[in-house]
Amino acid sequence: MTTALITGSTAGIGAAFARRLASDGHNLVLVARDKKRLGEQATELHDRHGIEAEVLTADLATDEGIEAVAARLSDRKNAVDLLINNAGFGNKGLYLDVPMADELRMLKVHCEAVLRLTSAAAGSMRARGRGGVVNVASTAAFVPRGTYGASKAWVVQFTQGVAKDLSGSGVRLMALCPGFVRTEFHERAGMGTDNIPNWMWLDADKVVTAALADLARGKSLSIPDPRYKALMGVAKVTPRALLSGISSKTGRKYGPK
Repeated sequence: MTTALITGSTAGIGAAFARRLASDGHNLVLVARDKKRLGEQATELHDRHGIEAEVLTADLATDEGIEAVAARLSDRKNAVDLLINNAGFGNKGLYLDVPMADELRMLKVHCEAVLRLTSAAAGSMRARGRGGVVNVASTAAFVPRGTYGASKAWVVQFTQGVAKDLSGSGVRLMALCPGFVRTEFHERAGMGTDNIPNWMWLDADKVVTAALADLARGKSLSIPDPRYKALMGVAKVTPRALLSGISSKTGRKYGPK
């Protein structure tokens, strides 16, 4: 049986990955900050699917947390075959309204942790000649939209660059870029969602199904819905100055309240 490690596993897209991979027979290493929720999740997945579910409590906004997860990924005696870098969060407020400490914490989780964990996993995977990494980004990566969008743009560029560098090694890397997904993400950030149109919402389980299909096809970028594929296609050909204005207005309309 293969093993998948999922960061931010107890909610949202991470929980959806855990459910799907467990149902497919993968053993899991579940990573999050909440020890109680991790234990409950591991027990449920083990009892329902008969897989082994290891828990690793770690805060990826800290060096200690990143180092603990990196060490687990580097353990070649208990190899991890698939890494899902899903941990992330949003900050409520416009630039300069958000404390600098919170902006730096976001970069730690979205960029530094992704870099260090991808490197730890890919090194072990390349030595075995097989493995996969899914780095969860966002469609926000393709529009000018503050630190969150910038950090997710970094994830996309980094992932696609590494995918090219490791081509032929047996290690597949993919950036996953969903739009609005019904999870705890916005609630945790204190963001209002009542003004987001129903058509813009995606289901987490369907996002995971599309992502795993794209990974199996060898794609380095997954936008898991035709609606968002079309929107991002328009964004590519829209002048940056105009796109920046649209993004700012959209953020005020559909963003934090």
